[in-house]
Amino acid sequence: MIRVLVAEDQSAVRAGLVLILRSAPDIEVAGEAADGERAVELARELRPDLVLMDVQMPRLDGVSATRQIVAEGVADVLVLTTFDLDEYVFGALRAGAAGFLLKNTEARDLLEAVRTVARGEGVVAPAVTRRLIAEFAAGPARETKADPAVLDPLTRREREVLSCVGQGLSNAEIAERLRMAEGTVKTHVSRLLAKLGLRSRVQAAVLAQELGI
Repeated sequence: MIRVLVAEDQSAVRAGLVLILRSAPDIEVAGEAADGERAVELARELRPDLVLMDVQMPRLDGVSATRQIVAEGVADVLVLTTFDLDEYVFGALRAGAAGFLLKNTEARDLLEAVRTVARGEGVVAPAVTRRLIAEFAAGPARETKADPAVLDPLTRREREVLSCVGQGLSNAEIAERLRMAEGTVKTHVSRLLAKLGLRSRVQAAVLAQELGI
């Protein structure tokens, strides 16, 4: 069972999200929060698998809340945003969000995104994937370019896995392409994230795109 904390300040939107999540037999709504501070408090208390986080909330914005939750290793965070590339998306990426969805995402896509993040994989709404990666890598959102030397600690296999992550492949797809067990892929992803000092698979995808691997 995937336990989800829903953090959304608009009660009607929050109720809709809860309704969608509860329609899935493999997902449980562990709690609800109407502001960022409460989201952090409940995440610490309930230890959900995932926090569905709105970016624009009172008391503490979603980016700051995401940063605290991820830094403490409390849960993965799937960010909801109204606009496909507002300033919050880049902040959430730096904060370690595991994925981004637009609020107009179809119910079935929302449920699948929750399952994907729960499996330890990143997810970005198709409408924003290319723009997000391209603008974060090439635009003013990133002050300095990554040095290719950052990849030196990686093994050859880890570099191959990173390249696949940069192409947006899932663990299952990477396993098929590289002819290895899916569990082995997950281990490689965890190790390369640790070696590169990254908090999420999405950050790894951005790095891979930036370095052209």
